[in-house]
Amino acid sequence: MLVMRPAQMADLNEVQRMAADSPVGVTSLPDDAARLGDKIAASETSFAAEVSFNGEESYFFVLEDTSTGKLAGCSAIVASAGYSEPFYSFRNETFVHASRELKIHNKIHVLSLCHDLTGNSLLTSFYVLPELVASGFAELNSRGRLLFMAAHPERFADSVVTEIVGYSDEQGESPFWDSIGRNFFDLNYSDAERLCGLKSRTFLAELMPHYPIYVPLLPDNAQEAMGQVHPRAQITFDILMREGFETEHYIDIFDGGPTLHARASGIRSISQSRVVPVKLDEATVKGGRSYLVCNGQLQDYRAVLLELDWVPGKPVSLSSEAADALGVGEGASVRLVAV
Repeated sequence: MLVMRPAQMADLNEVQRMAADSPVGVTSLPDDAARLGDKIAASETSFAAEVSFNGEESYFFVLEDTSTGKLAGCSAIVASAGYSEPFYSFRNETFVHASRELKIHNKIHVLSLCHDLTGNSLLTSFYVLPELVASGFAELNSRGRLLFMAAHPERFADSVVTEIVGYSDEQGESPFWDSIGRNFFDLNYSDAERLCGLKSRTFLAELMPHYPIYVPLLPDNAQEAMGQVHPRAQITFDILMREGFETEHYIDIFDGGPTLHARASGIRSISQSRVVPVKLDEATVKGGRSYLVCNGQLQDYRAVLLELDWVPGKPVSLSSEAADALGVGEGASVRLVAV
């Protein structure tokens, strides 16, 4: 069974294996043991802390195959984007240029560097094994952390954002970066993203142009790349769009990928999930529906994907295997949402 749980330091080697396979642009998963170790340590501290509001905490989850002990995926939440440094984005805007004398009125698309999204909670570090991309386990890996947010709302902001990796070719070149960022740094896209993963995105962002960029002045391939999603990030994008995230207002400052934004109260896994009591039952489920189920705990948080024949308003029947995986017993409560 695949179970989502908080990452532990013992997972470091497996996490680094996943980081090495993640696409360029996922700077929150650097292929560097020291940085990943720090990430896990910070997460362990956050899970152990008593928190009444969103601060500098970060929560790192892994998807474990309990039969082998191998990891099949990972994902994370940063409680406050830009807590210690601004969280930069390009804001999509429209400027109006008009001449009364010539009777000309033009609307021009511009990109303005901003940190509007600083302070929002941030979804990061998504990775799932390629063979699981088209399965419900990708949903578990992404949405399981949203169920964690639903169970512990005091730890997170009222709004949530995530940066989706943008387009780059097979050689790792990004037309958006080459048209903007590369003019300010003597680095190709892959090296810039790698440097961000090992150090910080902020020092590069601070050297980006702070005046509006007129989109029509960019090369066609850079304009076409704006808002495009890297093929390996498409599953993340699709899942979160179904969750109610919006993609119109912001893009990533390096590769032009979409930055998704949503009010926490409007996210499906948060607003539509239900807390129900548990009933132990070994009967085989027939004609059941797929649900994501979590125990709602903190350091012992667990989430799984189950086929359930659940009727709203009634207890949910779990097998002993499912109950053990979740760490719950008869009469305990779980939070669930349909896939």
